[in-house]
Amino acid sequence: MVTKMSVQSGFDERVYERKPALRRWLFVHKWSSLICTLFLLLICLTGLPLVLREELNDLLNGGLPYAKVADGTPNISLDRVVDASRKMYPGEAIITVFVDDDEPKIMVFMASSLEAFKADRRSLFSISFDAHTGDVLKQTKPFGADGLTFLQWMLSLHRDLFMGLTGELFLGAMALLFVAAIVSGIAIYGPFTRKLDFGTVRAGRSRRLKWLDLHNLLGVVTLGWALVVGVTGVINELSTPLFALWQQTDVRAMLAPMQGKPVPQISELSSPQVAYDRVKAAFPDMITSSVVYPGSPFGSPFHYVVWTKGKEPLTSRLFSPVLVDARTGALVSAVTMPWYLRALELSRPLHFGDYGGMPLKIIWVLLDLVTIFVLGSGLYLWFVRSWATKARSATALPLTSPGAAE
Repeated sequence: MVTKMSVQSGFDERVYERKPALRRWLFVHKWSSLICTLFLLLICLTGLPLVLREELNDLLNGGLPYAKVADGTPNISLDRVVDASRKMYPGEAIITVFVDDDEPKIMVFMASSLEAFKADRRSLFSISFDAHTGDVLKQTKPFGADGLTFLQWMLSLHRDLFMGLTGELFLGAMALLFVAAIVSGIAIYGPFTRKLDFGTVRAGRSRRLKWLDLHNLLGVVTLGWALVVGVTGVINELSTPLFALWQQTDVRAMLAPMQGKPVPQISELSSPQVAYDRVKAAFPDMITSSVVYPGSPFGSPFHYVVWTKGKEPLTSRLFSPVLVDARTGALVSAVTMPWYLRALELSRPLHFGDYGGMPLKIIWVLLDLVTIFVLGSGLYLWFVRSWATKARSATALPLTSPGAAE
């Protein structure tokens, strides 16, 4: 028998009797959605400004403007910005020198010491230089030392809820539940709407029915995007353990022949500009983006690690490291990244939609807003149904025993 509730929802409960697998899918969809929805709402809300973080960062930057120079003016030497950084902060450690390929900017990332940075990655601070003149554009303090910026707040909430690795793994689990909710939603969508044309919204019926139809329709429309963002979100949250795995396996094996040799001191380091130029000449089809100093937890105790990337929009997020001897400046080898780090690199642009310029970012923002509506409508439908169930229970006549009326 078809109940009133099943008619209103557009779903024949007899399907449950014929297909117990469908009943299990509905159970998975219900509870995976309920458990992760509030966290997914937070992730979607914080993800909105992060899609536009480059534009917002420029707007909120507060740094000095770039110098106006003639077209084709070359960048200054990296040695010059390194020397200037050491004079500004004598005795402190340089971690990375980053050359921006979109803006005429060179950034030097520093910490009070390598040990301090290894103990707390938030001890990092930066100095931004004009790439053409060498003028200091902006300096930052260590993360949070002068209060978190708006984008830092959003990134920390989005990435780990201010809980570090524990938060990353927790949000990764929530993203995995989100993927389960999407897959189970696909499995139950057909039976729920088998008597309706695609896109039907029964606005003339009850409010709950209208919201159910909108929830289902918009969920299907954003299905592909949500699945991509959910899966890439899971991968992104695993970045810390994946890099740790790489360092404990491939990197350790690569550096094994050099174990026991003395680590170069600052006075023994060769020119970072020479290392940069040699990698650039050896890999002309790649963009050379940064030089990681010896001793960094992201690099080698004995080498400069020079990172390169592709020139196309999507391959510009695929980074490949090249080792350069820190003492001699000789190019040692290009490092092949394992498949799981390649998957991580590919997941980042797909997750944030920042590889196709402003048009793609606008599409990502709109899809994010639609997903927020889908998540919110799912919560509304659950609360309304719970209230309706409680109301029916409260008004139902109590069952009595045969002799109770006597």
